[in-house]
Amino acid sequence: MRIAKSSLISPDRNGAYGTVAIALSFFVFAYSSRFGQASILLYYGLWLPLVLVDYRRVLGNYGRRLWILGFAVFACLSVFWSAAPSMTARTGIQYLSHVVCALIAMRLIDIRTLTRGAIAGIGIVLVYSLLFGVYHLDPLDGTYSFVGAFASKNQLGFYASLGIYFAFIAPVALGERRLWLLASGALGLLAAYSLLASQSATSVLTSAVIIGLWLGMRVVGMLSPGHRKGLFLAAVICGALVAVAGIYGGGVDLVLGLFGKDSTLTGRTYLWQQGIEAAMASPVVGVGYQAYWVQGFSEAERLWEEFFISTRSGFHFHNTFIEAIVETGAIGLVLLSGILLTTVLGHIKRLLTEDHDTQSSVLFGIAMLLLVRSFVEIDIMNPYHVGSFLLYFAAGKLTLSQPRPDARSAEVRRARIVPQGMPQLRC
Repeated sequence: MRIAKSSLISPDRNGAYGTVAIALSFFVFAYSSRFGQASILLYYGLWLPLVLVDYRRVLGNYGRRLWILGFAVFACLSVFWSAAPSMTARTGIQYLSHVVCALIAMRLIDIRTLTRGAIAGIGIVLVYSLLFGVYHLDPLDGTYSFVGAFASKNQLGFYASLGIYFAFIAPVALGERRLWLLASGALGLLAAYSLLASQSATSVLTSAVIIGLWLGMRVVGMLSPGHRKGLFLAAVICGALVAVAGIYGGGVDLVLGLFGKDSTLTGRTYLWQQGIEAAMASPVVGVGYQAYWVQGFSEAERLWEEFFISTRSGFHFHNTFIEAIVETGAIGLVLLSGILLTTVLGHIKRLLTEDHDTQSSVLFGIAMLLLVRSFVEIDIMNPYHVGSFLLYFAAGKLTLSQPRPDARSAEVRRARIVPQGMPQLRC
């Protein structure tokens, strides 16, 4: 049986394959630590062999994406000064290949297929966690929380946040109906329950903030391009003033208190201080990608002991920017921050200048979610992670040329009445 190339690599005809590939990728990202190398090989098998189908169509011109590859390449180069060269070499190659897979997916998957695949994949991830999940005791605050099949409640909370976002986006932005509308509703309920069960304050707050920001941009998009920029600028200024007032007026402590947290964010402020001190040891190039949290290294062992991490793994500084400067120095921090900020600002620019850009509307919410979480979590620095996959997917879409609408075709499609006796135009 022969399979048409378009059913694999054409964004407007590969919906079935793309949905399955995205769903399986999300499942691998969630549980690769449980299922091991076989799941990673499955992930690579979904994307890399497509290069053999039509390498020009699948890869495109990477000269336009050098800014996207900058941090991944620098992470690989850090093996030359890394404190743990073998660890850096292995994880650096994994991260770079992971970025390449995300960019392949970016060229082949449209926004509707991404959303449907995310709904299916996140749904499977959450169901698996509810069926096989456990509760963990947090020794810092003495509370039990549901972590699902993950090692941390924050990761379960992240998938629940993504589930709520995609369940909201599918009917509102993409107009999904029937089967996918029902799937979105089911995922929304499942994600909301998982979010409450995880008791992750970070995920609850970021979910509410991102939905609010997306709705705000939707209101801005209803205006003419000339008025959008003025309203957006005014909203940013007002938002900044409200944030400053909240910080100095005790609003932050009030919100944290609702979730049983204090101003130290369960020890994160101390962890950030330790990270900044560690970064000063090698501020320009860092200690090497993934070369700080290594068993046998004194500082890592000390922090693991202080935070009761008995597994001595899977820990970080709970801040993307601090983690980046510790591992890859100021150079890596600039490269990674540049990708994240360019992605956010790039999609905001498209929303302010283009009419009805559904793709940027959806990717704006994803990029903002990653930006907000970057101050308290590490979602974009690790290979085989849903956060880094979505970041590079969203960043890569900015390098593709925007299709120009055919004015004449649009005018014909808008016509509703054809005078009697006049021939009908066909597009």
